Amino acid sequence: MLLVIDIGNTNITLGLYSGDQLGPRWRLATAHDRMPDEYGLQFLGLLAHDGIDLGQFDGICLASVVPSLTGKIGETCRRYLGQEPLVVGAGVKTGVRIRVDYPQTVGADRVADAAAVKHLYGGPACVVDFGTATTFDAVSAEGDYLGGAIAPGIGISAEALFTRTAQLPRVDLLRPPSVIGRSTVHAMQSGLIFGYTGLVEGMVSRFRAELGPEMKVIATGGLAETIAQETSAIQIIAPWLTLEGLRVIWELNQKKN
Repeated sequence: MLLVIDIGNTNITLGLYSGDQLGPRWRLATAHDRMPDEYGLQFLGLLAHDGIDLGQFDGICLASVVPSLTGKIGETCRRYLGQEPLVVGAGVKTGVRIRVDYPQTVGADRVADAAAVKHLYGGPACVVDFGTATTFDAVSAEGDYLGGAIAPGIGISAEALFTRTAQLPRVDLLRPPSVIGRSTVHAMQSGLIFGYTGLVEGMVSRFRAELGPEMKVIATGGLAETIAQETSAIQIIAPWLTLEGLRVIWELNQKKN
């Protein structure tokens, strides 16, 4: 079995693969001040809850966009799971050529997404990842990562409305009854849900103008399904795309060895 770990700014997502089949997966809140021992107990608790024995592990593949946690989680893997993780970064074979000005600045999660798209769907493609930020990534017909766009995530925008205004409340990110909100809460939900739907449609249209009419649109991240229900611009919903990419990268590096 392979354990894959995606360390994001808001959540740490873990998944367990048997071959190419994704089994149990878990989400933890990202806590920058948590120590390796604390993460170790959490990981062991999750695995024990699903009846997973550490002796079943073949390896661990890890992607992180939180540098302060990369080393901590690496130590957790060594001390509590008995494995040295493969950390996506320089020197790791991904199968994806990074065609941007500064390749070292591309987040490991975006590289993993591109690897998954190349392996599972083929390009050209636009990956829309609804995470802490909403990112749009371009993958060429050859499977190269071409760059992308980054916008504030829906959660960040909702929180900004609450914290930066005197009278607007914190709201759940749910579809309102209509575009024209008849209450403050519904008006905010309309702006967030339908406003971000418009953002996605506009960006997808611009990406398609550059990548070509055959471009696929793949959505991932926590709010992918919520936004996909509001637009035909999204063709594929792949909630665990980053984890799939980590599996692909792990297998590539095993073949290399």
